[in-house]
Amino acid sequence: MIILSQSDVERLLTMEACIEVMAATLTALARGDAVLPLRTIIRIPNTGDAFAVMPGYLGTPRSIGAKVITIYPNNHGTAFDSHQGAVLLFDPDNGSLSAILDATSITTTRTAAVSAVATRALSRPESSTLAIIGSGVQALAHLEAVCAVRPITTLHVWSRNAAHAEALAQIGRDRFHLDASASPSGEDAARGADIICCATSATTPVLFGEWVAPGTHVNAVGVSQPHAQELDMDVVVRSRLYVDRRESALKEAGDILQPLNAGLIGPNHIVAELGELLLDPSLGRRNQTEITLFKSLGLAVEDLATASHVLAEAERTGAGTRVELGGTRHASH
Repeated sequence: MIILSQSDVERLLTMEACIEVMAATLTALARGDAVLPLRTIIRIPNTGDAFAVMPGYLGTPRSIGAKVITIYPNNHGTAFDSHQGAVLLFDPDNGSLSAILDATSITTTRTAAVSAVATRALSRPESSTLAIIGSGVQALAHLEAVCAVRPITTLHVWSRNAAHAEALAQIGRDRFHLDASASPSGEDAARGADIICCATSATTPVLFGEWVAPGTHVNAVGVSQPHAQELDMDVVVRSRLYVDRRESALKEAGDILQPLNAGLIGPNHIVAELGELLLDPSLGRRNQTEITLFKSLGLAVEDLATASHVLAEAERTGAGTRVELGGTRHASH
């Protein structure tokens, strides 16, 4: 068995490669080449924290396993990531545990890579102005991911922590050579943007429909609880809506459930799952003035496919730590 640490995964997994792995994985899911039950989530009493198990099977590449993870939103700004855990990969032929991989790095990269797939499929090709609401790990990953698929020249960042927003803008200037600045408000960041990424731990809206210009594409990745919203209901009502999986979205996504429960939209407001859109591009943007919205919740098959890609790279390069865990039958048994 191979153990791959956070630094191993970060070294072996590039954003560009992960974007293509995610596109192939979501297409496979849409074709029915996966088994994907809803994740099991334990809400830790008297906290906003959670423990989750996300099992799945993917036919291409053949992968079986699970991500086991904790979600501690209040870790933002501390020495600990908000998402911590491991991805477990099992050999699909004999059932043995073949790898344990750090889940924080896989979750960070694959989440932003899926948003990049959505951005490439739904945003206007000439989109050049990016607004990011939030300034944490996912904000930085989304900066890298969106720049990989669109000709971004301008970046506006807003965060409740102004120093963190300025730090992300500085990265935009130094690493991505953008005209980048920290905005004084979410409204200032969002107005006039071609692409908006919401990547926060907020449970009440940080993006409002009146700020979103016609033709904008929005990625919302920050919350996955029925009672929580990053977006006000007007954003969702005005948008052509896409999700990673309908079943998950209609059970977990407060951004969708709140306007649904208010009678402002119906379940068919979801135009397509992202994989369905990749199979049939006619489901996408119909004109230059539509607002498109991708609501991400994260799927086990995304973790499994990413982990399988990283494991293949580790086997090719000799990376990681090999350990004997057990599970094989010896003569002494």
